[in-house]
Amino acid sequence: MLEIKDSVAVITGGGGGIGLEVAKYWVGKGGKVVIADVSEDLLGQAEADLKALGGEVLPVVTNVTQEEDNSRLADAAIEKFGQINLVAPFAGIIRDGLMVSPDRETGQVTRKMAIGDFQMVVDINLTGVFLTVRECAERMINHGCKGLICLVSSTGSLGTAGQINYSATKAAMAVMPKVITAEFFRRGLADKIRCAAIAPGYVGTAMVKGMNQKALEKIVSQVPIGRLIEPEEVAQLVADIYRNEALAGEVFFIHGGLRLGSKG
Repeated sequence: MLEIKDSVAVITGGGGGIGLEVAKYWVGKGGKVVIADVSEDLLGQAEADLKALGGEVLPVVTNVTQEEDNSRLADAAIEKFGQINLVAPFAGIIRDGLMVSPDRETGQVTRKMAIGDFQMVVDINLTGVFLTVRECAERMINHGCKGLICLVSSTGSLGTAGQINYSATKAAMAVMPKVITAEFFRRGLADKIRCAAIAPGYVGTAMVKGMNQKALEKIVSQVPIGRLIEPEEVAQLVADIYRNEALAGEVFFIHGGLRLGSKG
């Protein structure tokens, strides 16, 4: 079993949402965090919140789609704390919309998903994750670090209408733990650096709780446990996977029993 105390987590999307919740949980257990976000303002507030909890924290403004930013992020973690034990590339966005939208009356397509909306989601949710993981894994190997690469997939990986871009990236996150684990196994590294993924359902972040309340009620009605998943429950799952060295190469769902219907 690994211990969180004194271990170092690198978390992208650390300025808010699940990323910040993981950071709070980590410092609460005596760990150290490097938080990355594209927003300097969000990072500043997150840093203040984490320091108020007594945490050791290093904020790094990072655009995860840029190789140089990811390299600088990984180097900063090593320079500040000497190691990387958890990599949590949780930066992500949504740009929902149907691939093609026929008019209800004429049956003719009147709207379609813009290439920019498709590409931006792929750039951040997939390419950005790859770059963060690649750069941090390189430093972990070269500095003899032990720990976990924890990706974030989603129940959307099973296929959700209106999210062809998002679902495609989250499906990719579902297969990457197997690929990375196999590659590390070939090189005799799988006992030192594990890879796994979490797949949340509907999580009660500030953004979700602030949405149209009727739409939110409909969402909750689909969840067997009758409520949203709390962000701290997701953070605890990340920590539990980190601690348990037998957990590797798989996706762990946390969705309150949710199963998608035929329409997603």
